[in-house]
Amino acid sequence: MSKVAIITDTNSGIMPADGEALGIKVIPTPFMIDGVEYLEGINLTQEDFFKKLADGADVSTSQPSPGALLELWDAMLKEYDEIVYIPLSSGLSSSCQTATMLASDDYEGKVFVVNNQRISVTMRQSVLDAIELRDKGMNGKEIKDKLEEVKFESSIYIMLDTLYYLKKGGRITPAAAALGTLLKLKPVLQIQGEKLDAFAKARTATQGKNIMINAMLSDFENRFGGIDAHDVHLSGAYSYDLEKANEFKGEVEAAFPGYEMHMDPLSLVVSCHIGPGALAIAASRKIHV
Repeated sequence: MSKVAIITDTNSGIMPADGEALGIKVIPTPFMIDGVEYLEGINLTQEDFFKKLADGADVSTSQPSPGALLELWDAMLKEYDEIVYIPLSSGLSSSCQTATMLASDDYEGKVFVVNNQRISVTMRQSVLDAIELRDKGMNGKEIKDKLEEVKFESSIYIMLDTLYYLKKGGRITPAAAALGTLLKLKPVLQIQGEKLDAFAKARTATQGKNIMINAMLSDFENRFGGIDAHDVHLSGAYSYDLEKANEFKGEVEAAFPGYEMHMDPLSLVVSCHIGPGALAIAASRKIHV
């Protein structure tokens, strides 16, 4: 039986120290902040990041360098027969395409890059699924194929607290941001597959949370086979406001009897574009072998 290593990056919400406890390797996501490179989970914490964001720092995201990636693969292949690498969705970053290209050169049959269109808590679940599949005896190719087979069996809904960062990143016009701020709109965004799309506009945070809960209830019924099936992982995420996140967690669990909601901070790559105060609900179908 092949000895399989699991590697991911911090866009999964799993930090390098957490990876050690799980028996996997986690690559820190690089950020350029006012011209200085920081590594998520190494010398950039959630608190540091949001403080810099609030101070008006110039923040941009990057991807792990090809050199660093190859160096890690080579080191891991001295101990393991195969590697399953789970990077950020190809629809949200070029890191997956870069890794796929690198793996096709000199690592064919040894490194399997998973492109399963996920980020944050649904990406985290893919990593946990990969560990379980490996422990059940699957090889690298079988794990990659299984994760990609169910890649669209997930949903994320995110409610923003502010339009400022979407405007700053050029994702909405200043006029639209000004109107939304004037009307105190709470946009709800959706991730199903590759892209982050607009889903709804709420006038209050309460309405926005209800929109997300009802959208997920609909997904449970129409995409995941029913709320009572207990065949789905239910998760939540937030940017910076843990008290608000825990309140939302209670509301979600009340709407989904029998489910316990796992809650994590949103990936800083997402937080960079939407700012603090965001709330998200997410789900992914459980994998059965």
